Amino acid sequence: MTERAFALRMERIHSEGGRSMLTRIHVAACVFAAAIALPLASHAQKPMELTALDYIEIQQLISKYARALDTCSNNGYDYADLYTADGVFLPSVNGKQVPGIQGREKLAEVSGGGSKGCKNVPWIEQGVHHLYANHIITATPEGAKGTVDMMMIGLDGNPNKIENDGYYEDTYVKTAQGWRFKQRTHHAVLQEGKRVAPAAAR
Repeated sequence: MTERAFALRMERIHSEGGRSMLTRIHVAACVFAAAIALPLASHAQKPMELTALDYIEIQQLISKYARALDTCSNNGYDYADLYTADGVFLPSVNGKQVPGIQGREKLAEVSGGGSKGCKNVPWIEQGVHHLYANHIITATPEGAKGTVDMMMIGLDGNPNKIENDGYYEDTYVKTAQGWRFKQRTHHAVLQEGKRVAPAAAR
């Protein structure tokens, strides 16, 4: 093909008809790509559909948590088994994050059991009971998240004394054993039953 013939051919490709054809192809490609991408993106972000039973079982998880703390049942392992194998408890006292507690043995110990043998557990010695209120559960793609207020009744051995002890932020996942804590962060205002001073203003 001569240079002249090549130049004429390029002019025809870039003529009005050629530009129109290229535009139509480009638009069609964009529409096709969007048709594929949008459902995929929507599916990836879609929360899990929670049934009524799921909500009840997550609420039961919270109740079991309180009972396990109050009784140190099964030497603290009933408490530990409310978490996934890689689940973590994250205490936050006075606005400062404390290193996370992870692993069945460590979790049993933090509830007063495990190597501690459920001996000299401050809240149990005081006769304290943990109460949880205003539990809000929200579905997520991985399972659910939640917040719940925490109160303690019976501090200092007084059955009529109730104090607020902050709230929990939770991440729940459904396992073969049922719903479990993947992560539980306690935003505390008490430390071992004693009120902590508020963080200094900055």
